[in-house]
Parts: sequence; structure tokens; C-alpha cells
Amino acid sequence: MILKPEKSVGIHGWGVYVPRYRIETKEIAQIWGVDPEKIRKGLGLEAKAVAGPDEDTATLAVEAALNALSRASISPSELGAVLVGSESHPYYVKSTASTVAEALGATPSVVASSLEFACKAGTDAMVYSMGLISSGMLRYALAIGADIAQGAPSDALEYSAGGGAVAYILGRNDNNAAAEIEAVYSYVTDTPDFWRRPYEKYPKHTEAFTGKPAYFRHLVTASKTLMDELGYTPSDFKYAVFHQPNGKFPLRAAKMLGFSKEQVLPGLVTPRIGNTYAASSIIGLARVLDEAKPGDRILITSFGSGAGSDAFVLVAKDAIVEKQPKARLVEDYIARKKLINYGMYVRFRGKIKIEG
Repeated sequence: MILKPEKSVGIHGWGVYVPRYRIETKEIAQIWGVDPEKIRKGLGLEAKAVAGPDEDTATLAVEAALNALSRASISPSELGAVLVGSESHPYYVKSTASTVAEALGATPSVVASSLEFACKAGTDAMVYSMGLISSGMLRYALAIGADIAQGAPSDALEYSAGGGAVAYILGRNDNNAAAEIEAVYSYVTDTPDFWRRPYEKYPKHTEAFTGKPAYFRHLVTASKTLMDELGYTPSDFKYAVFHQPNGKFPLRAAKMLGFSKEQVLPGLVTPRIGNTYAASSIIGLARVLDEAKPGDRILITSFGSGAGSDAFVLVAKDAIVEKQPKARLVEDYIARKKLINYGMYVRFRGKIKIEG
């Protein structure tokens, strides 16, 4: 079923945060005796962002939200909801959303919830925010996707699992909105391609099974269904943004759907910062919003293992131009990097413990 808001909803502000630390994939490959060029070409990845020892999902989310508030030009006290999607919440039993809401200065009466659906938890937050806004219950809602992704030593995920956050402030589609959300379509099945059971530190995955039956099936179905229902073809879009577990899958999905590389490359950031999981597709969207012009139509489709996709159609509005310079751009964060070696990486991410 296509979800079209009864009352039009828009994006009033967006903001990102990417940790400055980076580890190159060739550094990881050399540690495990793997050909670095094979990894680079096979995954389409150069490096990934690594959260520092004083950073977690909540701190990343707060930084991204501050940038979104700057673009929206509203006070945190005006937020009616704070929703944080992640699969690396700092606590098993304690809300990340309540921490973020209080750090921002949102009022105690705010609706706060922490969400989880693998890499589509961030777009889940956006869908739920749309409902709250369209119903008239709230004026503004803050939807966040943030993760410090986990990958076991020597596992394929270790090359791609990065850290980052992105925040969106949704509100009524008025003159202050940077983009209008036309419609959403979600497609979900019980496909166990990726999971992490309680008390396990690292997730497990089903290798090639995560591709065709999981990622491509859900993402392509959601994207195509939404376009067909709305009467759009790829030529109607300036940009297309897809979930980015690596640098290759989004381009393959684009080809399957009939999109060109030129439509996809502006939002493809994973090759330089890794897969930021719940933030992945919507950091790509933020990169597109940083340069979009009024009237540009955008398709964005997330994917979360387990498995499901949310597809959105957005149209940039006049206000986007004045909002773009009000906060750091995605490219600013990507350029702000400090390379670390594997020893620093495993220490930062708690893969080794120092006693005493």
C-alpha cells in the first residue's frame, strides 16, 4: 500500500555527522594477508569512518541533530518527537532517544523512542514522523539514523562497517520546507540474511544470500512499486539514492531499475566513509540535498536486513537554496579526516581490552 500523507509533509532541516577518524580498507586487508586491490575492487570501498573512543551513537546523533536544527531555524523546544533509529544503541535497556532529546534541550513532554530495523531504522523514524505530522498531532518531529556498526575481526563486514549519523526535521509542507515528501512505500518479508542474537558482540550474515534474495529483492521491489503507482519512470528523477552496504550494490540496483550512474553517484558516499547502517541511505540523501535545486525530484530507498525497504519520492522546494549553507555539508565532514592504523582502530572500537 502506498502511503500518501493526508496533509502534505516536508523536510525542514537536515544535518549529518561523520567521525573524523578513518581506516583505509588496504590497512585492514594487509593485517589479514588479503590482497588490498581485491577488496577495493570487490567492495568498491576505499576507507570507512571510525568513531573515536569518546563517541557513541547518541553523541553522533546529537551532532547531526544540531546541524538539522540550524537548517530548520527552529528551537529544540518546538520538537514534538525525537525518534532515533540504530542497531548500535549504547544500552540494551535505556532509550537513546531520551538522551538525545535532553541533550538538545527538547521539552520533557516530547515523544521519544528508539527504533531498530537494521539499516532501515532511520527511514522507519522518518515514516513514523510523517504520520505524526500529517495527523496534526505534532508540528515538528526529529528523525535520526545513527550507527557505529560492528564487524568481527577478519570478517567481510570489518572492511565496510563504519560510523555516522544523519538527522531530519519533518514538519508541515509550508514555505519553510526544503523538500516535500510525496509518498512512501514499504516492502517487508522475513528474510534472515543478517542477525545478531543477545549477548553476541558481532553480527552474522549469510554471505551471498544477502544479495539477491535480500538487498536486491526488497530494494528493487519497493522502488519499482512506488514509481509505478505514482506513474514515474527513472527519467522523471534528477537523483536516485539507494542503501549503500558497499560501493557496488547501489550501482547494480540502479542499473536494474533503469537509472544512470549520473543519477546515483552524487549520493554515493559509502566508498569514502563505509556503511553507516541506519544512516547509510539517508546520508546519501543529505549529500543530494546539499546540492539539489528547486524542482529536482529524488527517489530514495533504504534496505534493512531481516528484511525490508522503505522507498520515498521527494521534490526539492525553493527554500532548499537558503538552507544549504546553514550547516556543514556532507562533503565537509568527508574531507575532515584523520587516518589511523589497525592498532588504533581495534582500540577505539573495543576489539582489544586494556586491563588496569
